[in-house]
Order: sequence, then structure tokens, then C-alpha cells
Amino acid sequence: MLSIFDGIRDITLLSTMIRLLMAVLLGGLIGLERSYKNRPAGFRTHILVCLGATIASMTGIYLYLNLHLPTDISRLGGQVVSGLGFIGGGTIIVINNHKIKGLTTAAGLWACGIIGLAVGAGFYEGAILGTGLVLIAETLFSYLGSKITHNEAFRMLLEYNEKNALNDVMRYCKNNRMAISNLEVTSTRNAAISVYSVVLTVRPRVKIDKKKVISYINEIDGIISVSELN
Repeated sequence: MLSIFDGIRDITLLSTMIRLLMAVLLGGLIGLERSYKNRPAGFRTHILVCLGATIASMTGIYLYLNLHLPTDISRLGGQVVSGLGFIGGGTIIVINNHKIKGLTTAAGLWACGIIGLAVGAGFYEGAILGTGLVLIAETLFSYLGSKITHNEAFRMLLEYNEKNALNDVMRYCKNNRMAISNLEVTSTRNAAISVYSVVLTVRPRVKIDKKKVISYINEIDGIISVSELN
């Protein structure tokens, strides 16, 4: 550990002021990046999360060391970690085409709270290095992640009148490296024939031509119709 922080590791008025100011600074740095990208949780939210976690961490230490209460000094910190899950969950939303948005912001809030706990515990080195790595993950790694190409999942509505037709479709998807992540089956019956409807969510592992896939599936015996859903 760095010796320059040794004088402010105990719970004193000076160290309390330094820890709270450091929590505002570190939380604000992470929040600035989120605010710049116009994310749901921004500058003030990250400051409040980091500041609250710091106070909780210091309170646990104070109750044990200064008031000599028979308490677990990590209990308040543990509750902070659990509570951050509810706050982060509020930033996660599902947008068009079943895409999930806000996971990075939620993870950043959680990390910001952990950094606040480290500041409150006097683990300044870990808090500062952690903040730097979080900022690198949210900036540099975000740029690198955008360069990684991936195939998006798509949904198809199948109507068929032979039960083996669905097995043939699933076999075709498997042979062409397309994973089926969801399957919803409904059936409608009339006096003459049983018609089954299936919604398949397909996630390709390789680049494909969706029009060719749909065209091929449409030619499978027993398939009445197939169409892509938005």
C-alpha cells in the first residue's frame, strides 16, 4: 500500500472529509462519461451512489471501532451491494426487436458503488485504480466492442399442417449454424385440418441471407407459410 495514505486511513474528521470528497470526484468521473453518452443514469446519480456507499462503509467501521458495538463492519456494505441491483435494474430497458439497453450503465452503477465502499474503507488505491479501469472499459472497450460484428436474432412465424415439418425446420437451422433461442407453439383446429402456428426466434452464428433461409423453409414439406416478424 502507498504510505502517503497511511495518515488518513483511520476514521477522523479529516479522513471523513477526504473520503467524501474523493467519492464525489470518482463517482463524478464515471458519471460524466455516462452523461456524455446521454445514458439514463448520469453525473449526479453516480455521485450519489458512490457517496452513499462511502458513508455506509464508514458507518460500519465507525460503529465497530469508535462505539465498540458488537456488529459486523461489512454488513452495511453488503446491503449496499444488494441494493445497487435494484437501482441498476431501473436503467435496463427492452427496446425494438427485443434488444436490451442499459446493461453497461447498470454495471457501471454497481461498480461505482463498490468503489464508494472501497473509499469508505480507506482502500484508496483500489478505488482510484478501479475508477480508471471502469473509465477505460466504458470508453476504449466501448469503441472496440462496436467494431465486433455479430448477427442479430430474428423471429419467424411458421404455419404448417404436418408435425414433422417443424422437426425438419429445426434440423435445417441446426445444420446451418442457427441456434433457436425461443419457440412458441399454438394450434388452431377446424373440421378438416389441423393448422399449427409457431414463432421461432433464431440466432445465426454465421452471416446468412434471411431471404434465402425463409425461401428454403417455405419449400419444406408440410409448411404452409413462413414470414419474418418485426
